[in-house]
Amino acid sequence: MSGSTNIYLIGPMGSGKTAVGKQLARLLRLTFYDSDVEIERRTGVDIPYIFEKEGEAGFRERERDAIQALTELDNVVIATGGGAVLLDENRARLSQRGKVVYLKTGIAQQLERTRHGRQRPLLYTDDPEAKLRELMSRRAPLYESIAAVTVETDGRHVRAVADEILQLLREPVVS
Repeated sequence: MSGSTNIYLIGPMGSGKTAVGKQLARLLRLTFYDSDVEIERRTGVDIPYIFEKEGEAGFRERERDAIQALTELDNVVIATGGGAVLLDENRARLSQRGKVVYLKTGIAQQLERTRHGRQRPLLYTDDPEAKLRELMSRRAPLYESIAAVTVETDGRHVRAVADEILQLLREPVVS
């Protein structure tokens, strides 16, 4: 990889950002961070609690601050939250300070991967599938707008996804 050694993983919840990020960091001998874990570390409370007390707007402010701090680091792989791309300043920071990788996944795969988790306040609804569709319709164009590389994750093993990302990031850019 040329230029910045930072890799930022974006994509919807359940796309595998954390698992793939950890694998990439191991393979590249970089440090891994998850922006949601960083927010929890900074606040001392979990994400659902922040949503309950501050709403999504409060959470997004905390996410913005965490992403600002994490993107100032060097030699890192960062898994962002699914909604990190909603703020213009986050998209600018991510795209300017490293290689952005969009982990693309379908709604069915997201439902399967998120059904047992209780750490996803946006899915505290009677119809998680409808919510995921709504989120994807708004966020997919934002993911695509800053991605240097897009990799499908549906039905794939973490190592295969990580290997494909490494291959794509090493390929020369054709202009």
